[in-house]
Amino acid sequence: MTKIIGLTGGIGSGKTTIANYFKTLGIPVYIADDEARAITDTTEILNTIKTLFGNEVIENNKLDRKKLAQIVFDNPDKLQKLNAIIHPAVQKHFKNWLEKHSNHPFVIKETAILFESGSYKHCDIIITVVVPLEIRIKRVMQRDKISKEAVLKRIQQQWSDEQKIEKSTFIIDNLSLESAKHQVNEILKKLIIQ
Repeated sequence: MTKIIGLTGGIGSGKTTIANYFKTLGIPVYIADDEARAITDTTEILNTIKTLFGNEVIENNKLDRKKLAQIVFDNPDKLQKLNAIIHPAVQKHFKNWLEKHSNHPFVIKETAILFESGSYKHCDIIITVVVPLEIRIKRVMQRDKISKEAVLKRIQQQWSDEQKIEKSTFIIDNLSLESAKHQVNEILKKLIIQ
């Protein structure tokens, strides 16, 4: 049976870079955030979001992600409502994807909120990517063109690294890409032996 390896890390930790490295090694990788974006662009989900959050989050029949992010990251109740729409749809999509990759010994499910969503309970192994907080903040500010305060709000919505580490099988310290790749290779050796 295919093992599910949950890959997570706080915002700005570089977990997607690590996920893409797994891909280059021929391992199937499911990037939950990318799939969630695609799912939110479907008419059904878009209409549900519009009903809950109003027309201001829709522009040219597309979701205005920045406006929606401003709303939900300032209001935990609204974030929970949004997650209640998106998470079940992503879980269903992942289940179908997993069936298509059932001939592999293991797959990677990369998601920022593996623990917060409860999906870690469906993983056989969990890998958490960590990086010092200041580096994460700088990365996200540059990537998303947002303020330090906005980054910190997002970080506060996630579990701390300490909480994640406690429930993880492996930890990747992503201070440098070369070192992180080496750690991935060492993890894979252990997984193949199991």
